[in-house]
Amino acid sequence: MERRLPPWATAGISAVALIALWWIASITIFANVGSGNTKAIPTPWQVVVEWGNVGLDFYTVHFSVTLNEALQGYLWGNGVALVLAALVMVVPKLEASVMQLAVISYCIPIVAIGPLLVLIFEVPSKGEPSGTAIFIAALSVFFTTVVGSLLGLHAADKASLDVVHVYGGSRLTQLRKVRVVAALPAVLTALQIAVPAAFLGAVLGEYFGKVETGVGPAMIVAQQSLNSPRVWGIALASGAIALLLYLAVGLLTRLSTPWAKGAAA
Repeated sequence: MERRLPPWATAGISAVALIALWWIASITIFANVGSGNTKAIPTPWQVVVEWGNVGLDFYTVHFSVTLNEALQGYLWGNGVALVLAALVMVVPKLEASVMQLAVISYCIPIVAIGPLLVLIFEVPSKGEPSGTAIFIAALSVFFTTVVGSLLGLHAADKASLDVVHVYGGSRLTQLRKVRVVAALPAVLTALQIAVPAAFLGAVLGEYFGKVETGVGPAMIVAQQSLNSPRVWGIALASGAIALLLYLAVGLLTRLSTPWAKGAAA
């Protein structure tokens, strides 16, 4: 019988392989690529040294602001999406309008609305969240949650819906008693996908929002000073935080809806 490696071992081997490949590429193919004395792709050790040089306080200050923006955008975007999806189940005629709104929000180029948002929202004080970043974070999650929620709500068992209808239940009763339970796996999956999208949206919003503190401004300063180890360090830290939050929501999904995976409740 074939024995497979556990997931943690596979992930560890993959991580080591990627780091080794990165290190080899930085000292061979990209050894002479860069501006002046700065290498475009530093070695992993140079990134680790830069992490030690800037210290934990640097990352705490900047990431706390961006995470605050991402959280607010996550709550606003997903909240509006869930309310509209539920409203469609009560008033089915609204589905076409809600889907059009979701598609439009997905197709709007952020680079086009970013300057407009800067004019609409006030420039935040140092250390305060940016309204532009919050709006773009909310916009980044809206489409995914609307589509995922509607698919889940529509997947409710027809026989169960008919039983509620026969006993005089309204569409609202069907939503509460049947559709919400059936839609939980799809909704939670959409919320999981929305986590890194909200974080990325907040970072992009900081590029337009004229903020002094946050992941976006920190990367801009590092780029302008040609400090590639710091740029890579911030980028890797951003990816790690987004991944941890994504896995945390995924764990919540598995614990909340064990029937979706065929596990025992």
